Amino acid sequence: MSLQDGGIPEPQDDGAGPAPAGEPGPARRGRPRSEAAEQAIFDAAIELLEAGTPLAELSIEKLARTAGVGKATIYRRWPGKEELFVELLRSVELPDPVLPGTSVRDDFVALLESIRQRGLAKRTSALLHNVFSQMQLYPKLWDAYHHTVIEPRRRLGLDAVRRGMERGEIRADLDVELVSDLFTGPLLIRTVIRPGGTLEPGLAERIVDTVLEGLRPRT
Repeated sequence: MSLQDGGIPEPQDDGAGPAPAGEPGPARRGRPRSEAAEQAIFDAAIELLEAGTPLAELSIEKLARTAGVGKATIYRRWPGKEELFVELLRSVELPDPVLPGTSVRDDFVALLESIRQRGLAKRTSALLHNVFSQMQLYPKLWDAYHHTVIEPRRRLGLDAVRRGMERGEIRADLDVELVSDLFTGPLLIRTVIRPGGTLEPGLAERIVDTVLEGLRPRT
């Protein structure tokens, strides 16, 4: 059993075959050890980032050494550090909201409230603030984050608009992307363009109700 680069040994097949009937089988291999290795790698990345290591200096070699695993252990899970960082960010961010689907108002209140909560988390988490402030300097990393994190959230809004149009809650002659942007734009301004903007409770409801006033079908 090799400890390549100081890595965690991978489980081996002992050739024992299945346990006889009535006897407990061997412990399930692979997944618990995989989860432990992944958590060690995430913990190492967080430790280095919180210590002020710039993203440019956060190499796979340094991550492996800090986590106590081999570089091969990291590369088996992620093709490069960009993909690793994106998954790390997903692990420390709030999960994507589950939209109720009961009405366009309910859907966008849930979606905007999740954006508001993320904005608050980014202000209180030195890790998130540090990573986001650097991430846009690295196009490959930003593109990976946009593709795997931002774009799925954007599709949630587009789908909510389409459902609202199908139900007659929103005028069907409007551009779907424009309508989605009208809902999410005010919160994105306060969390990205004006990061000091107020994010008070009830803001999501106020934005949604204000925007809906101009989007309802004309009578």
